[in-house]
Amino acid sequence: MNNSKSILSKTVATQRKKLGYTQEEFSLRAGVSLSFLRALEQGKESVRLDKVNEVLNFLGLTLVPIKMEKRDEL
Repeated sequence: MNNSKSILSKTVATQRKKLGYTQEEFSLRAGVSLSFLRALEQGKESVRLDKVNEVLNFLGLTLVPIKMEKRDEL
């Protein structure tokens, strides 16, 4: 993954802001720690999937696998 934020990170931050929550308020309501939410929104590559699902459930979203296009081998 490159240095840009992931779609997941951008989505969570955008939806949180649309709801008018600070990170602290949102983390309390979603049932995750503030440090986890910050890591998620910053695009940290290793986050707990169960916690990601808690955040997404609070937003009324779900994480689903999608097939990626085949990349050329280097």
